[in-house]
Amino acid sequence: MVSKVISAAPIGYEAEIIEVEGDSSKGLPSLQIVGMGNKAIDEAKERVRSAIKNSMLDFPAKKIIINLAPAEIPKDGTFFDLPIAISILTLSNQLKQHELKSRAFVGELSLNGDLRPIKGIINIVEKLRGYGIKEIFLPIENLETSSIIDGVKLIGARNLKEIFLHLKNEKIIKNEENINTFKDNNDGIILDDIISQEQAKRALTIAIAGRHNILLTGPPGTGKTMLAQAALNLLPPLSKSELLEVLKIHGLVDEISSNISRPFRTPHHTASKVSIIGGGSKALPGEISLAHNGVLFLDEMPEFPKSILESLRQPLEDRKITITRTNRKSSYPANFMLIATMNPCPCGFYGDTTKECTCSSTQILNYQRKLSGPLMDRIDMVVNVDRIHNKNLLSKNNNQNSEHANAKKQIEMSLELQHKRYDCSNLYNSMVKTNDVKNRFNISKEAEDLLNLATSKLDLSARAFLKILKVSRTIADLNSSKDIKVNHISEALQYRHKNEN
Repeated sequence: MVSKVISAAPIGYEAEIIEVEGDSSKGLPSLQIVGMGNKAIDEAKERVRSAIKNSMLDFPAKKIIINLAPAEIPKDGTFFDLPIAISILTLSNQLKQHELKSRAFVGELSLNGDLRPIKGIINIVEKLRGYGIKEIFLPIENLETSSIIDGVKLIGARNLKEIFLHLKNEKIIKNEENINTFKDNNDGIILDDIISQEQAKRALTIAIAGRHNILLTGPPGTGKTMLAQAALNLLPPLSKSELLEVLKIHGLVDEISSNISRPFRTPHHTASKVSIIGGGSKALPGEISLAHNGVLFLDEMPEFPKSILESLRQPLEDRKITITRTNRKSSYPANFMLIATMNPCPCGFYGDTTKECTCSSTQILNYQRKLSGPLMDRIDMVVNVDRIHNKNLLSKNNNQNSEHANAKKQIEMSLELQHKRYDCSNLYNSMVKTNDVKNRFNISKEAEDLLNLATSKLDLSARAFLKILKVSRTIADLNSSKDIKVNHISEALQYRHKNEN
């Protein structure tokens, strides 16, 4: 007799359908698992055997072979404990094959038969729904997270015995209605907490409105880090499709919480290349993918190893990262907004009006060269954050309106214009492809002449030309202007010329 149980497992960002086939025959009682499984899958034999017995169910005294198909896909993890147990129960006629129709099973089993949560559950559920599965049995701890996906019935169980009784219609599992409790977290720093720095606040508003990469440069203590942290509360809420993408990535490394906002990742400059870019033996996502649909904040960017900084060039351009290993190739989205900070020199006080710089010209040059030309070419905006005079630190803000509220309102208005222009809620000015710029962007003759003149005078690259145009489009949106005008180009150039010096 042969049994077949449908399951799935995450393979990189996506998941693959896995058919758990079982066959029993006469012979010395044994359980063998084939199908390119790793050690964790091989150890499932003992977990499943104990789980079945401790659930007061019969483990057949036969020679049993379990095949995880397709066999050509390498498999790891504990996703298949539950489907293997269901397959064995079907082989021994404790369950019937027709009772498994349009149903799928996934989850890890403990020795007493309890179900343990697994990673990558959203990837799995989404794949099974697309496969036509109507009901998915999974650990109760995974139920809330996966309930974001519509169009499939999810049944969260605490143990193997619950599922067995449900399939036999002896005791139906009753879960609460699939309602997730994900919500935005609006705590933290806002623009009103930052004294002065109007130009930097304006630049940050532009960057967030169009999702432009921005570099804040200036001496220590000028508020660069606070400005970056204030960005989180200016970002628009995640759409459902964006939230799903974020949860799919974070679920692979078990970083899901019910209080989720746009990702704001802050890796330290001592972090390894694998932890930032992604990789390892399992080709897991790194910080650049965990920042997808959010912000990657690199504080003191030149302090990061050059190999890591140069590895950012391709993801910044393609908005994805492909990790290749001997037996697999995994691609992860990496559509993040880069916010970086840096000091002007190793001591931090080059050009400062209050403290003398102790660095030599060679040290300053070498420090600034840590950010290569090609990398700087991918940064849309560079902003100087100058020191605030001490007399202004305790001065009252005479502005009766909240800077945060005003900036947020401007950003929301700009996003509405972009959504209408591109007929898409997840496309921003910075993401417009080169071929679409001419069709999507209206620019006045005077503004075009100014941009061409600046390109010639500053010897700008084609990439720099396009980035200036995209930043100008965002500035025009913030001003509710249909056309890109001279003043929009002029302001965008202010945020660009540092890159070419």
